Amino acid sequence: MLQAIFQYEFLQNAFLTGILIGIIAPMLGAFIVVRRLSLIADALSHVTLSGIAASLYFSKTVPSLQGLNPLYFGMLFSVTGSLFIERLRTLYKHYQELAIPIILSGGIGIGVIFISLADGFTTDLFSYLFGSVSAVSRSDLYLITGISIVVILVIFLLYKELFLLSFDEDHAKASGIPAKAIHFIFMVMVALVIAASMRIVGILLVSSLMTLPVAASIRIARGFKQTIGFSVLFGEISVVVGLISAFYLDLAPGGTIVVTAILILLITIAVKKIISSRHSEKAEV
Repeated sequence: MLQAIFQYEFLQNAFLTGILIGIIAPMLGAFIVVRRLSLIADALSHVTLSGIAASLYFSKTVPSLQGLNPLYFGMLFSVTGSLFIERLRTLYKHYQELAIPIILSGGIGIGVIFISLADGFTTDLFSYLFGSVSAVSRSDLYLITGISIVVILVIFLLYKELFLLSFDEDHAKASGIPAKAIHFIFMVMVALVIAASMRIVGILLVSSLMTLPVAASIRIARGFKQTIGFSVLFGEISVVVGLISAFYLDLAPGGTIVVTAILILLITIAVKKIISSRHSEKAEV
C-alpha cells in the first residue's frame, strides 16, 4: 500500500487530509462534548448536506457555476447554520437544546428539496454522504490544510477562554471574557471542520469522528488536556486504520473509520473495567 500511496496522487490527498482531520475533529470534539453539544455536529452535517445538494443543483442549471467545488457551498451553509444555532440559543435561553433539532430539521428539509430538484441521488452525492478516497482533490487538501492551521492556532491562543466557557460559563463571563465573540469563533470553527471532514468521513458520519474518540478518551484520561491528547490519538488511529481497511476492502472510508473508532471505544471501556475491578480487589484485600 505504501507503494500505491507514493504512486497515486489521490491516495496522497486522502491520507494527508485524513491525518489533518484526525487531529482537528477530535480536538474540537473534546470541547463540544464538555459543553454537552454532541448533537450539534449532526445538525451542522445535515446543513452541510443541503449546501452540497444546492451546489450540485446549481452546477447543472447555472453555466457559470459549473466546476465549482461543492465544498465551498457546504462550508457556506454550515457556517450559516452554526450562526443560526447560536442565535436560537439566545432566543430560547431556558430551552437552548431546541436550537439543534430546529437547524437539523431545516437542513434535512432544504437538502431533500435540492436533491429532488437535482433529479435524485448522484454518484457525487453518495461520495459526500459516506466519504470517498478518490474524491479528495489537491485543492481540497490545500483548503483543509488552511482550515487545520487556523483551528489549531485558535485553540492554542484561546485555550484558556474556551476551557472556562466550556466548564463554567457564568464564571467566565464574570471574569470579563467576551463570551459571545468566543462562542461565535468556536461555532464557525466547528462548522468549517464538519464541512472539511465530509470528503473523507462523509456527511452522515462526520459527527462520529468528533465524538467517538472523545468518548473513548474520557474513560482513561485524568484531565482535560489529557482528554484532548487521547482524543487526537484515537482519532488518528481510526482514520489511518479506516483508510487502509477501505483501500484493501474497497469500502467507503466513512464506515471503516467509524467502526474502528467504535472498536477503540469498546477496548477502552473493557480496559477501564479491568483496571477498576483490580483496584477493588486490592482494596478488599
